[in-house]
Amino acid sequence: MAGKRVSKRTIGLAALGTIVGAGAAAFAAFRMMKAPGEGHAAPDLAPDAERTDRAPQAFRPDPQSPVSSAEREALRPVTSPVPAPVDRESVPLS
Repeated sequence: MAGKRVSKRTIGLAALGTIVGAGAAAFAAFRMMKAPGEGHAAPDLAPDAERTDRAPQAFRPDPQSPVSSAEREALRPVTSPVPAPVDRESVPLS
C-alpha cells in the first residue's frame, strides 16, 4: 500500500461521509435530550417538592384487598423441570 496514491475524490467522499455521520449522530443525540412536548406535569418530581420514600396514597396497594384466583395463578412460579441439554443415557461416559 505504500506505493498507492489516494485520489482527492476518495478523500473528499470519506470526509463528506464522516461529516454526514457526525451530523446524524448529533441530531439523534439532540432529539433524545430534548424535553418531551406533551404529557402532564409531575409535581412529585419538581425541585421544590417534599421528598418522601412512600408513594402517594392513591397509588399504594390495599393490603386488605382480596386476590383473585386468576391473579394468584399468574403470580405462581413456574415449577416445570429444566430440560437437560444432552440426553445423558445416550452419551457414553468415559
